[in-house]
Amino acid sequence: MLVIPVHNMVVLPNSVLYIRKDAFAASTDRPASRGEKVILLITKEDDEREKLNADSFKPLAVTGIIRNEDLYDFVAIDTLDRVGIDMADVTPEHKIQLSISARPEVKDMDESEENAVFTKLRQEIISFASNYEWGPVTRQLTTFCSNLNGLISVFAPFMYISAEERYSLLEENSTKARAEKIEQFILEFIEMARLNSDSSEHIEQDTKKIYREAAIKKQIAYLQSELDKLHPENMTELRKLELKIEESGMNEEARKEAGKIINRMKNEGENSQEYAMMFDYVDLLAKLPWKKSEAEEIDLKEAREVLEADHFGLKKVKERIIQQIAVMDLKKEQSGSILCFVGAPGTGKTSIGKSIAKALHREYVRVSLGGVRDEADIRGHRRTYIGAMPGRIIDGISKAGVSNPVMVLDEIDKLSQSYNGDPASALLEVLDPEQNSTFTDHYLNVPYDLSDVMFICTANSLDTIPAPLLNRMEVIQFNGYTESEKYQIAVKHLLPKAEKAVGIPEEHINITEEAMHTIISDYTKEGGVRGLKKRLDTLCRTAAVKLVSGENDKLTIEKDQLRDYLDMKPIHHEVAAESNQPGVVTGLAWTQAGGDILYIETLFTKGSGKTIITGQLGDVMKESVQIAVSLVKSMYPDKAELFDKNDLHIHVPDGAVPKDGPSAGITLTTALSSLVTGHRVSPQLAMTGEVSLRGVVSPIGGLPEKLMAAKRAGVSKVFIPEENKDDLNDVADEVKNSLTIIPVASVAEVLKQTQLMTSAVQ
Repeated sequence: MLVIPVHNMVVLPNSVLYIRKDAFAASTDRPASRGEKVILLITKEDDEREKLNADSFKPLAVTGIIRNEDLYDFVAIDTLDRVGIDMADVTPEHKIQLSISARPEVKDMDESEENAVFTKLRQEIISFASNYEWGPVTRQLTTFCSNLNGLISVFAPFMYISAEERYSLLEENSTKARAEKIEQFILEFIEMARLNSDSSEHIEQDTKKIYREAAIKKQIAYLQSELDKLHPENMTELRKLELKIEESGMNEEARKEAGKIINRMKNEGENSQEYAMMFDYVDLLAKLPWKKSEAEEIDLKEAREVLEADHFGLKKVKERIIQQIAVMDLKKEQSGSILCFVGAPGTGKTSIGKSIAKALHREYVRVSLGGVRDEADIRGHRRTYIGAMPGRIIDGISKAGVSNPVMVLDEIDKLSQSYNGDPASALLEVLDPEQNSTFTDHYLNVPYDLSDVMFICTANSLDTIPAPLLNRMEVIQFNGYTESEKYQIAVKHLLPKAEKAVGIPEEHINITEEAMHTIISDYTKEGGVRGLKKRLDTLCRTAAVKLVSGENDKLTIEKDQLRDYLDMKPIHHEVAAESNQPGVVTGLAWTQAGGDILYIETLFTKGSGKTIITGQLGDVMKESVQIAVSLVKSMYPDKAELFDKNDLHIHVPDGAVPKDGPSAGITLTTALSSLVTGHRVSPQLAMTGEVSLRGVVSPIGGLPEKLMAAKRAGVSKVFIPEENKDDLNDVADEVKNSLTIIPVASVAEVLKQTQLMTSAVQ
């Protein structure tokens, strides 16, 4: 059976198809043979036989037989039945091999009804074609037609219908539905052609009005398309916008909204007051990356190398990130928890987000949330307001230009509320994988899929993050760096970047190891390395002046030169005192900049039993004071009259700095015990933990930072709550090896270790 590929022709069963002889020979590499059976394959593109492949064909074809009679320059083929193409292949010799199956039609139209429509349309065509030069040929070909299928096959070459529309006729299973389509195509074309003539005929029926309108729209679209191809430089901005919308791949809801706004712009014109606002809106819709980005293969080895090259230390953090990346690689989609990096400033929370994007070969977007107090900053403003704009999430997606960036939501703990709404609540939808696939920005007013975005949040503290928002995230702690880690970061990362920033050639500035350690210990006071970076930047700028002035070709900066280069005095750090008086105990505190030690000072003065608290203590610490006082009174009943006949003054130095948190209870209790017994507590001993009225020591947070502060201050022994023992796994060996760390479960254990149990009631 001969296989004939055809393109852009109406091929239907039970009709006659006319193919030019030269086109027939080109498609089959040989002339027609009368009586030969054929299969008419519909191709997707108008390619030569040599360029055809297995994917070139539509899934439906038609069988037929070549007629015996000779018709001028045409080959006439009587078509028979529809068949399905189950398999198609093209051999290297350009022979087409097929596997086919029957595809019967649904005969749901009476023969008399079909004949009535056929007769009507044939008369319309003959009457219409008589006014054109190709009329005689059309009339002759039309006379050979015996049904609607044959009529459309003959008349189609003269009509402005696309290849997809032609193929849709063959796809139609229902003969009645196909007849309606054929009638529509023919009448639409006739009406379209009559629009270009001087005919004064009146449209007789309401249906023809519909055909006329459809014909006008088709003709305008066709002509506009041709004009755009011929003169793309003359396209209007509005037309360019329409083409962008067609190519954007946006969802149906967004496409309808864009079409509605485009129609308004056309109706109101460029002089409309709202034209610019509508243009900006549609332009944003067209620019947004609606098409999903294909999942790329992820190289875990490369990801590890990127993380190691960009950041020193952070072993547990990197391992958790690698786990997340591995899950994403297996599932080929964004998956896993929303990571929330929590730690002191300068510990690398934001910059590691950029490294993750680099490791995944994705775009990086940073959205700063510090100080945001308006819900519209997240969800966008409604377009009814003047100056409306999208929220920061959609704006970030637009700037990234892809649907799957790594988006860092920075300083999520700095969100606040106002009468304009709660932005933290608006983030609940953004960060929920079950909801963010249909995130609706108020400005867009259509759903946008955020499920491919890898969200990473950063915060200095968890205290101000609402519980529902925190519940959607997995918290990963960024502990402060030890001095040795800071040294490695300074040498390997910060100093080379500082030199490059000011243009100092490599190896032209040398900071001795002693000087670098002095900068870290005496000129910075932080858990991260942001202050250290500033000091190195200052050094490099000062060195640049000397190099440019010609004073030195190469510089070596010693420890004793730091005051001159940095133009500042060393920062005061609290250090353990040589000795303490009774009533003074060393405590450990966590701050957003890391850890620090503080002294709890207590003193009795003549009075009437009042308790005076100074040092800007918050409500939590004031409650700790009350618990400590009650606990000490119960443990030392013979000393109770001291509290009745004297005023108790409790002070925490650095009075200008507010202090609060649930970790000073054990320190307060020990300080009061020391005061009432008159026994000194060694300043080399520090402690942290909250207490209850039962004398139980409760767990605390920020243990790694507190222990680093103890090491820096020269403390040798530290009491920590028993329940915090597991947190020691997060503490650097360098810190643990320099301290004697004693877990305690009760106040009695602490008093026994500090030799304050002599007169206490256990």
